[in-house]
Amino acid sequence: MSFRPSQADRPPGRPALRLPRWPRYLVPVVAGLIALGILVTIIAGVWTDWLWYRSVQYSSVFGAIYGTRWALFFVVGIFMAAMVGLNAVLAYRLRPVYRPAASAERPGVEAYRMAVDPHRRLLLGIVLGLVGVISGITASGAWRTWLLFINQVPFGRTDPQFHLDISFFVFTYPFLRLVLSYLFAAVILSLLAAVAVHVLYGGLRWQARRPRATMAAQAHLFVLVGVFVLLKGVAYWVDRWGINFSQRGAVTTGASYTDVNAVLPAKTVLAVIAVLCALLFFAGAVRRSALLPAVGLGLLVLSAILIGGVYPAIIQQFVVKPNELAKEYPYIHREITQTRLAYAVTGAQVQPYVGVSTLASGALRNESASLPGFRLMDPSVVSRAFQQLQQVKGFYQFPGTLSVDRYVLPGDGPVPQDLVVAVRGLSGPPAGQGNWINTHLVYTHGFGFVAARENSVAGGGTPDYVESDLPPRGELGGFQPRVYFGEGENNYVIVGGPSGKQGGEELDYPYPNVGGQKNTTYQGSGGVPVGSPLSRILYAIKFRELNILLSGAINGYSKILYDRDPLARVAKVAPFLTLDGSPYPVVANHNIWWVVDGYTTTDLYPYSQRLSMPAATTTSQTPNGGVAGQPTGSINYIRNSVKAVVNAYTGAVHLYQWGPPDPLLEAWRKAFPGVIQPGSEIPPYLLPHLRYPPDLFEIQRQVLAQYHVGNPQSFYGGQNFWAIPNDPTGAVVNRFSQPPYYLTETIPGYRQPEFSLTTTFVPRNRANAAAVMVVDSNPTQRGYGTIRVLQLPQNAVTEGPSQVQGAFESNAAASAELTLLRRGGSIVTLGNMITIPVGGGLLYIEPVYVTASAAGSTGSYPSLQRVFAYYGGHPVGFQPSLSAALAQVFTGSTPGQSAPGGAVTGGSVNARVIADLKEAQQLYAQAQAALRNGDLATYGQDIAKMEKQISDAQAAAKSGHTAATSPKPGPGSRATPSPAPTPSG
Repeated sequence: MSFRPSQADRPPGRPALRLPRWPRYLVPVVAGLIALGILVTIIAGVWTDWLWYRSVQYSSVFGAIYGTRWALFFVVGIFMAAMVGLNAVLAYRLRPVYRPAASAERPGVEAYRMAVDPHRRLLLGIVLGLVGVISGITASGAWRTWLLFINQVPFGRTDPQFHLDISFFVFTYPFLRLVLSYLFAAVILSLLAAVAVHVLYGGLRWQARRPRATMAAQAHLFVLVGVFVLLKGVAYWVDRWGINFSQRGAVTTGASYTDVNAVLPAKTVLAVIAVLCALLFFAGAVRRSALLPAVGLGLLVLSAILIGGVYPAIIQQFVVKPNELAKEYPYIHREITQTRLAYAVTGAQVQPYVGVSTLASGALRNESASLPGFRLMDPSVVSRAFQQLQQVKGFYQFPGTLSVDRYVLPGDGPVPQDLVVAVRGLSGPPAGQGNWINTHLVYTHGFGFVAARENSVAGGGTPDYVESDLPPRGELGGFQPRVYFGEGENNYVIVGGPSGKQGGEELDYPYPNVGGQKNTTYQGSGGVPVGSPLSRILYAIKFRELNILLSGAINGYSKILYDRDPLARVAKVAPFLTLDGSPYPVVANHNIWWVVDGYTTTDLYPYSQRLSMPAATTTSQTPNGGVAGQPTGSINYIRNSVKAVVNAYTGAVHLYQWGPPDPLLEAWRKAFPGVIQPGSEIPPYLLPHLRYPPDLFEIQRQVLAQYHVGNPQSFYGGQNFWAIPNDPTGAVVNRFSQPPYYLTETIPGYRQPEFSLTTTFVPRNRANAAAVMVVDSNPTQRGYGTIRVLQLPQNAVTEGPSQVQGAFESNAAASAELTLLRRGGSIVTLGNMITIPVGGGLLYIEPVYVTASAAGSTGSYPSLQRVFAYYGGHPVGFQPSLSAALAQVFTGSTPGQSAPGGAVTGGSVNARVIADLKEAQQLYAQAQAALRNGDLATYGQDIAKMEKQISDAQAAAKSGHTAATSPKPGPGSRATPSPAPTPSG
């Protein structure tokens, strides 16, 4: 094909259009500069990525990802451009030798042809370039699909409908659909290009408002449409397997009766009809007749409507709906079985739990006191206490929700103690000092690790620290306290210059005797060397920061640290993993480590219900969901197959295989050999700190809320479905679900107290408790990962979290005392409500924190001042300490107070406060009644009396409240005093 314009193609008397010289040169120069800028940016991005992967010793990941993406880019881009270009050239060659003279119906077409014809070679190149680039970019994003297809591993289980190995649906089926999508796109774009060329050069035109085509153009277009219809036939055949993901009828996910008995045969018939219709189009191209293609097209459309749409609808409406349970019974059974397999809850042990204890009060109190400990430190509340008491300087910060871990502490024996933990991260330079040098060269790292006991408090209701202060001191031993890689570290820093020279001094931590601060120089192995001019140019382009190139503080010893958040770091090393959104710090082997749980997921497991991961992991502590890593929407298969560890000082990343063999992980290990190490290589000092991940547990509880019902008939009725209760405490009441909690407890089936993750269920649309779900989270025990569900009787009512919260709030003594605590502007915060199975019933514990008046105070923080306790059939406990609250629940008395019926001794002050506040409440009610009756004089008198009663109650509280101690949590645990508050106002 020649694109050289001829004089014959130019209308007589019309000179060629010429632009002025300078615009003709300016446009290519500007376009070239833009293209050069884009190219340099891409090169800088790719090069610095390679430098980063090399610095963390994962160059093979860079090679596998970029090699696959570039290969897909070129293969698909060239294929799409070649297909479109071939058909455009063919359409040009098939143009009529003599075009009809310009008519009233073609003046616009002729104008376009005359504008395009002199530049058709350039325009075609531009169009093909755009097609190739856009197609290649979209194809490169499908690298995961390609790598899983060529590295697939059998699951060893077959789907119940087609009896194919699950691997076909997880690995092969998405690849087939991907290939079909690009083939369809190639044919459609080729058809559009052919039509455009035929219209421009007269092969296809309108006459008398009807399309007319030359024989050559007609044959060309018929062949392209025939190929499209043939591909449609292949798509119909592939869609047969897609019924395993249908969401029709009573089956949530998977083929239903209608799918198997109507849709499946319909897809088969439509595939055959599509092939026949394609042959009719090919025959029409050979015979130069439009009759056969018209018949074929009409047959295909009519068949798609009647066989593909109307017939399944008739079966669903008139066969299935009148007998839905009988027809769908086997398919519901399939869904229950496959969903439980896909979410790894098949082994969940559901056992009855009476919910009501027959033990005497004294025995219940003794059993409660023997438990290892109760969680009094709510990680989402005491974070503010950490911030105020351990922040030290304003440029340090703690996360909004602390983590929970366990440690064997000196002097506490061999039993691990539950701790709330956090690292002291860096928030950035002080206000007003956020220049480039401070932000990226001086304030480079956080410092220290803070830990407090979960089940006790220190004086004033503050956390009982076992590791604190700056520099760190405590019971965890010596460790490297500098945190260069941590949560929220999103900016880059440049470190490692020679000590004592410009750029070599970073702020280490505040120190009053040495100029106000200690300085340091990074000595770790992490980071990318940035001393050479080329590296500085590359990173100046990457971060769009000229200072990197010009600054004299950067020298041959300097390194640049970026992607410093542990989640971002693991996601970059293992982009095929979905990550738990709750990484947690661990002190072990004289280092701080970040532990990140990695999941392998898919949404292509046959007959398994699909869940939205962000929605399933949304709780009052994670309102936006908890997952991170690869793009994650809906899933229907998940395994916690990887434990990732990031060193907080060096940034080194280690990935370890975890749990039973997982086919998805094995496929990724084939695609990225050597990246994931065997689980046997997990260091022994880290193993005791691993735990069952919260996001997986939240997803599994979402599944078990329905799929604990194994009988298809009961499942269809839905009368025993559960729901996750909303968090009854805090500012997000009735908006988000209650999060699960880590604590050490003993439940039926445990031989000894175990570190566990626990949650409660309520019946759907009801508030009473339905079950308690617990998973063993101690990886050093054989029972790790075992899910136990204690199911409460359906014919009895056991109070659920919101009902217990109502009992707490409506208790007269508690309500009066909370009113007193809130008076004067103090803030009362209700902590996490813990549900613990004890003695056949459920024991509820809820800490109450008080924060001083917020007016004019920036240093206030919550301190534990009261504890709620509740056990079905017993009075509400509300006391300054847990031991006193439990005593009130199980014996009706508190320390210093006799049993009911006896004389009041040490509790007289408390009784006086309650009596005064009750009298104040009565006076307030009388005052409101007088106001409604218009008796303003009586109203004023009652209000004055009410204020005096409240003042008397305040005076009594200030003079008489004393602290009590928490019960001894267990072997080796410490219980420290918790004094009562001084009421505000």
